[in-house]
Amino acid sequence: MSIRHIVKARGGVAAVGAAVMALMLTGCGGDGAKGPKADEKASTAQPQGASPNTSAPKDSPSPQPTEVLATANGDPGIVLTINSAVRDPGGFVTVSGQIKNGGSGVFTKVTAWRGDEKSASAASVAGATLIDKVGKKRYYVLRDSENCLCTTGITRIDPGASIPFFAQFPAPPASSTEVDFTLPTFATATVKISG
Repeated sequence: MSIRHIVKARGGVAAVGAAVMALMLTGCGGDGAKGPKADEKASTAQPQGASPNTSAPKDSPSPQPTEVLATANGDPGIVLTINSAVRDPGGFVTVSGQIKNGGSGVFTKVTAWRGDEKSASAASVAGATLIDKVGKKRYYVLRDSENCLCTTGITRIDPGASIPFFAQFPAPPASSTEVDFTLPTFATATVKISG
């Protein structure tokens, strides 16, 4: 889409928004007398002094997961925490957690995490694997036609920062409830699969 079309679309959205606001303000007209129902609606619609936008700011931190299934150390100061490993009815397992930079410098050595990934999602955790020790089988991150089904776009982790990650794998047999999770540069972490 060209810049001209984007500007035109944004201008249209602004015009529609202004028209809706005007209709809302004029639609509240009448003879100026307020009945008890109008007062009730006004008092329940929004608490006095509250701002109209009640959603959280975009840059507010999301709540940190509380359950820790496993942790693994990587490069000095880099710690991987696995918070869930869930078997889904669709036949896959989703592993998710956080990677934290506990060091004092910016961490940029993330290319090893991508494994042999050569697609558009090269900056990713596509090098992760699940190992079913009972079934003696290794499972690799699932991929669609272009990308891994995992966290992508990781280029750096600032000091003290944590980044969330996830990776989806084919599910081992239901009899395998515990697997080893590996990600290049980190120690192996044993996790219990739920679901």
